[in-house]
Amino acid sequence: MKKHCVDLKKTGQFSTFFLDYLEGKESLRPFYTHVPALESFKEAIADAQFTDQKRQTLVEVLEDQYASVEASPVVAQQLQALRDTKTFTVTTGHQLNLFTGPLYFIYKLVTVINLAKRLKEAYPAYHFVPVYWMATEDHDAAEINYFKLDGETYRWESSQKGAVGEFEFDATFQTFLKSLGFVPPVFKDAYSQSTHLAEAVRKYVHALFGEEGLVVLDANEPRLKREFLPVLESDIFENQPYAAAQKSTQALEKLGYSSQIYPRPINLFYLDKGLRERIEQEGQDYVVVNTSLRFTADQLRKELGEHPERFSPNVVLRPVYQEWILPNLAYVGGPAEVVYWLQLKGVFEAFSLPFPVLLPRNFALVLDPPIQKKMEQLGWSPEQLFQSFPQWKKEFVKAASSLDFSLTGPKGQISNLFTELAREASALDESLARAFGAGEVRSLKILEQLGVKLRKAEERRHAAVIQRAQKVVDFIAPGGSPQERVVNVMQFYLAYPHFLDRLIENFDPFDFKMYLFYLEE
Repeated sequence: MKKHCVDLKKTGQFSTFFLDYLEGKESLRPFYTHVPALESFKEAIADAQFTDQKRQTLVEVLEDQYASVEASPVVAQQLQALRDTKTFTVTTGHQLNLFTGPLYFIYKLVTVINLAKRLKEAYPAYHFVPVYWMATEDHDAAEINYFKLDGETYRWESSQKGAVGEFEFDATFQTFLKSLGFVPPVFKDAYSQSTHLAEAVRKYVHALFGEEGLVVLDANEPRLKREFLPVLESDIFENQPYAAAQKSTQALEKLGYSSQIYPRPINLFYLDKGLRERIEQEGQDYVVVNTSLRFTADQLRKELGEHPERFSPNVVLRPVYQEWILPNLAYVGGPAEVVYWLQLKGVFEAFSLPFPVLLPRNFALVLDPPIQKKMEQLGWSPEQLFQSFPQWKKEFVKAASSLDFSLTGPKGQISNLFTELAREASALDESLARAFGAGEVRSLKILEQLGVKLRKAEERRHAAVIQRAQKVVDFIAPGGSPQERVVNVMQFYLAYPHFLDRLIENFDPFDFKMYLFYLEE
């Protein structure tokens, strides 16, 4: 698999906010601790704070969670290594998208795996464990219940509610699974041998990347949330995270950056079977939105103490929860994730919690042989893949034609003619000058319309080339969105069994560029 790298700025796919962070813009420096570079980890290791008791709890939870998976020897070693004070994690998180969802989920996992390897090379006295944090508590099923492959959308329609990790594989799913005859065994086995979504995702991620040492964590666990009680109580009864996040958010907005997340006075959901709804304060009481559940402050404190697992962090507190229960040094995220973490540094400071190194995941565009051939026929360079297609078509047709679609010459002649006629006519009657002026406008509009017809006729003459270009565009940006945010990994994994291995070989977690991968027949 050959590769070519393109500057992220040239792709037109990234916000100024994100690019400014990567470039180290000075005005953003107060909103994070470490620059996104290999050298930053020396300081991050020195700043790390994690107790032996937390390590013990983490390992016990992970061992229990892997009991149904039969952890590979590599992962088993990783779990034991986590007991050591010289072992740290580097983490990425993602939703439980069906059959992995879009490609960028895979890119996240590969990036964090390679990051752990690079850190081991640079800091051999320490050990680094890549972690995939499953977003099992997420409740937006509509975002994860489908995947897209070869232009088709495959969707599992389920009436289940609440945390998606607990969604059970009922008859509707079994019917859905049977309809997917093309699915490779690694996915079919994981889904058919699991009872709920979180279990299946753990199994196929482990099957794909377990030998690379990737550890999968489901943080929806009572023992882990009990450790997080100080933050849960502070959020509900003191609104401390809200105050800190608001301060950073307002400071960023003052610099001209748009908010990515919106802190609330209470940043928690109430979680139960089939339920995940926001907690809000009403007067002296606390209510669970869209339910009849209501608590006094004392009742809610009792609920927190007895059932911490019923309290689920939202996007403001999830990063804090992650850093609270993991000996973590870095978070690998997408462009929107990286910048919303910048709104949260104040929250970390409020709880004297080290802020991790923020690294973007790797970005990629995969080109199969048929698309490469079309690119060659078009004469497109890698950078031209990111150009505006309408603009390219306009310029291509113009260059291919001997005609001037703008009809600049004829328009000038018409204008000169009407100006002269208006001058002569005004000598007879001044009102005739306005009439000739109106005639000029109508005539120029007619020429404008004729110019459009000429251009369309020329487009029809070059339809084959334009259609070829359109097919390239549809492949690299299906539906107008970047390939990595739409296409499922099976589109390449089925045809190229070593596709994931090639990604691991080629991605560099510290090379912030767009990778173009050229698949070979």
